[in-house]
Amino acid sequence: MNRRPTLLAALTLTAAAALTLSACGSDDSSKDKDKDKDKDNGKVAGADTGAGNASSSASAQQAAGRPEIKLPSDLIMTFEGGKTGDAVKDAVLADNAERMRSVNAAIAGTDPEAKALNFYNTGRALEAAAIWVGKFKKADLGITGTIRYYDRTVTLDGSKAASVVFCADESKGYAKDLKTNKPKVTTPSDEDFILYNTRLEKNSDGVWQTTRIDSTAGAKQCLK
Repeated sequence: MNRRPTLLAALTLTAAAALTLSACGSDDSSKDKDKDKDKDNGKVAGADTGAGNASSSASAQQAAGRPEIKLPSDLIMTFEGGKTGDAVKDAVLADNAERMRSVNAAIAGTDPEAKALNFYNTGRALEAAAIWVGKFKKADLGITGTIRYYDRTVTLDGSKAASVVFCADESKGYAKDLKTNKPKVTTPSDEDFILYNTRLEKNSDGVWQTTRIDSTAGAKQCLK
């Protein structure tokens, strides 16, 4: 897994350090990629609020017990190819999308108790997401702009496990300074096109939780 040094550019924490959206929720334990068991299902502490007006996400599922995910009005996340004709694969894709929304809702502060983050993530993916959200919180940064997810492919592994590989165009997504409420706009580059490789497992409540997520910036198959 490659982590680009600058994505939503200028997410500068210090003169020498920066955050990037491409690493959002990424699992850095690449040496453990062949391990499917998760060792830690602990919960994530709530994220700071920092968003203004919020609007409901276009969630395909609002089944009983599922937390409502809200995003700030200045953040748009679009997901292409959600219908495959296979009910199981469609359910996997729906929960994969909600997982990505849950991380950005926690960053934006529209999910101050991180309910959705805990609901759609577990194991190493949950740990990585918590660290990522914490970095934004520490830097007093939010998130804004438009992020597009496309070329989403599901591969089932039995009845309770699956992988989803997909691309993200983050060239119009930016970190936002919460003190000034201004985006840190940067020049688009190939590094803004990210390939994500995720593993999901179906829990006892029928939710496809993400257990692992890896990302590669500038992946050729995403440059379109």
